[in-house]
Amino acid sequence: MKGLKTVFICSECEYVSPKWLGKCPKCNSWNSFVEDVTESETHGAQKARRSVAFHSDGGVSTKFSELSTPEYIRTLTGLSELDRVLGGGLVSGSVVLLSGEPGIGKSTLLLQISDTLCMHKTVLYVSGEESGGQIKLRAERLSINGSKLYLLTETNVEAILEEAKRISPDVIIVDSVQTMYSEHIASAPGSISNVKEVTLSFISKAKSEGISVFLVGHVNKEGSIAGPKVLEHMVDAVLNFEGDRRQSYRIIRATKNRYGSTNEIGVFEMTDRGLVEVPNPSEMLLADRPADTSGNCAVCTIEGTRPLIAEIQALVTPTAFPAPRRTSNGIDYNRVYLILAVLEKRLGLKFSSNDVYINVIGGMRIDEPASDLGIALALISSLTDRPIPDDLIAIGELGLSGECRGVACIGQRVREAARLGFTTALVPLHNISECEDIRDIRVLGAKNVYDIIKYLKPKKED
Repeated sequence: MKGLKTVFICSECEYVSPKWLGKCPKCNSWNSFVEDVTESETHGAQKARRSVAFHSDGGVSTKFSELSTPEYIRTLTGLSELDRVLGGGLVSGSVVLLSGEPGIGKSTLLLQISDTLCMHKTVLYVSGEESGGQIKLRAERLSINGSKLYLLTETNVEAILEEAKRISPDVIIVDSVQTMYSEHIASAPGSISNVKEVTLSFISKAKSEGISVFLVGHVNKEGSIAGPKVLEHMVDAVLNFEGDRRQSYRIIRATKNRYGSTNEIGVFEMTDRGLVEVPNPSEMLLADRPADTSGNCAVCTIEGTRPLIAEIQALVTPTAFPAPRRTSNGIDYNRVYLILAVLEKRLGLKFSSNDVYINVIGGMRIDEPASDLGIALALISSLTDRPIPDDLIAIGELGLSGECRGVACIGQRVREAARLGFTTALVPLHNISECEDIRDIRVLGAKNVYDIIKYLKPKKED
């Protein structure tokens, strides 16, 4: 066997270089090289890699018309918000990667669903970060006492699979994949080679025996999942656990899902008894909305099949610096720049001499253009100090010429606004005909950005 050799591997495309490079010559990614230790493969490693070929048919192809459609068996996790994101429940034989920042509540979430799953299935919870006593303390705080829940504190993937063979679990939870290592890989746990090998081992186990696997993934300082980018391609679903540790609300969002939609989100609240579902997040996001205040506007965004009403706040204030500040939280930075340019060009408003701050309340992230009209109204309201009526909601996209363009699902958005007590909806003129049958709310049309100024209240007198 040859000696160990240190190489540098690109975490995006796995390009191998004998020395560290600032920019990958293959995929042009910056600062993506990480150090790794490799050695020539042993016979055991080659055998292990061959064993993960769970999809192999012995090199014989099958005619496409002769393939049968499999029936995916789903199991409810006990948290309907998580089931919504998964597409209706946990699929047997699937591998789900759950990522999030430290302390966001990943382990708490998985421990809670283990309590429900072990009522009808055998669950093996593998921890590579905490001792059994630590997990037991958390379980007692969450009132978890699963009869078919097994705990294993181990980081060797071969030992984990051997134990799984002994107890034959239906669900395996691994916390976390970056702490696991394989005997066939010489590099340290968390390296690209180890993360890839460990993940392949669990995928092979899941596909060959129909076991559902949850993998917890750490994130790096850029917010992406630590390890090779191919890790996200290997698994069946990638869930991101978002939120601020200093706030109580958490959001689960699917960025990949082979068994469901990637547009759904699940909303939770972190309490001293664990994660609690928030079935109506719109009411939660508008709970502390200030009244008769400039720079505040409500918008409606669609997350999968669910309309969510969010609160956008804008603060425009004269700058004390040569270059004004632009800060955006929850809205794409470039989108804010685009809307500012449209307002300056079409309405002559001078944002160039002011600092501009945009924030979406509750840690929400809005990435669809239907919120453009609300952002523009909030910016104009803050600059002119003219409040927006509290019962008005703005829905629409802005073009570079200042026109208001139509958006999809306008009826669903307006009905959700009416349900939550809004009496006026400002929508693009193109969408007016789709809202004729909606009662309990007045629908107004805006043709361009010039039409929206008249809906602001008069400036408050000192």
